[in-house]
Amino acid sequence: MELENAIRVAASGLTAESARLRVIAENLANADSTGTTPGAEPYRRQVITFRSVLDRTYGVKEVKPGTVQAAGGDFQRKYDPTHPAADAQGYVLMPNVNPLIEMMDMREAQQSYAANLNVIDAAKSMISRAIDLLHG
Repeated sequence: MELENAIRVAASGLTAESARLRVIAENLANADSTGTTPGAEPYRRQVITFRSVLDRTYGVKEVKPGTVQAAGGDFQRKYDPTHPAADAQGYVLMPNVNPLIEMMDMREAQQSYAANLNVIDAAKSMISRAIDLLHG
C-alpha cells in the first residue's frame, strides 16, 4: 500500500534526523574541549552525511545516516598561558565548533524531524479513514 510506503520513508527520515541531532549534541558538548598537553589538538567538529538507499522489498528510496566525519576548518587560538595545553607562546588551540552554527543546524534538524512526523500522522489518518469507510 502506498500510504505504508510513505510511513516507511518518513520513518527513515526520523532516524536520520535523530542521528544528526546526536552529532550536533556531541559538538555542543565539546565546544570547549581542548587538548590536555601543550600543542595537542582540541575536539574537532563532526558532521554527518546522509545517503539514499533503495529498499527493494517495497520499492522506495529511504534516507539513511551515512558516515560521521571530522569537519575541516582552522582552530582558533586563545591566549591562556596557565592552561595545560598552552604552547610556548601561551596560546591554546580551541575547537572549531561554533555554537551558533550548531544551534541553526539543530533547528533545521528539528523542523525536518517534525515534518516527517506530520507525514506519518497524515498517512495514519488516511489509513484510518479508509478503514472506517470500508466498515461503515
